[in-house]
Amino acid sequence: MKTRSEIFDVQIAVDEERIDGTVLTPESKVPGVLFVHGWGGSQQRDLVRAKGIAGLGCICLTFDLRGHERTLAEQASVTREDNLRDILAAYDRLAAHPSIDPSAIAVVGTSYGGYLSAILTTLRPVKWLALRVPALYRDSDWDAPKLALDRADLNRYRRTHIQAGDNRALAACADFRGDVLIVESEHDDFVPHPTIMSYRAAFQSVHSLTHRIVDGADHGLSDEVSQQAYTSILVRWITEMVIGSRIGAH
Repeated sequence: MKTRSEIFDVQIAVDEERIDGTVLTPESKVPGVLFVHGWGGSQQRDLVRAKGIAGLGCICLTFDLRGHERTLAEQASVTREDNLRDILAAYDRLAAHPSIDPSAIAVVGTSYGGYLSAILTTLRPVKWLALRVPALYRDSDWDAPKLALDRADLNRYRRTHIQAGDNRALAACADFRGDVLIVESEHDDFVPHPTIMSYRAAFQSVHSLTHRIVDGADHGLSDEVSQQAYTSILVRWITEMVIGSRIGAH
């Protein structure tokens, strides 16, 4: 998204002379950022980060996946397909905003939300993809309730290296061409290091890949220091992407 500016010449009166100048006005469209929380989470933590990123001149959207918060009663029956449809609907709502540049949309996904966000990139245009502790699930039982999936099997699955061609989310990562941020927690009992490396290895065609580890952090960033560290990493990365985009570097 190179900057598209209106440019016109002006003359500036000074003393009894006139000097030449050029006025450049920025494009009217701005980037959009969609936040996707993890399983058992909510949009509340994302709101803090969204407020900071909105200060960069971005339009942000946070939301609650079905089976969470107001719709918690549905959690036992919600499937991955249901939640992917939630994300598609939220994306479309954001992209429809009249001030959004549809070629400059970022998606920030956490854990289960990161997994579904990776799949989203095959269904909607995404320029920037930030994944914090992205989870992995087998492709089988896609339409089964998420709570019915075998947790012990998932733990074993995530501790092995998964090839991109063997998993829908990783295949999406292999096809992605934008910029990527992966944020790992040092002490994560749910998304172990091999899962992160499976994601990292899958991103073979991206424009850029940034991998950061939050030292001492657990999966849910349960202490304030870890929360602040992740916020700092994310805001710095989004700032780099947005500013680079505006000057034509990304």
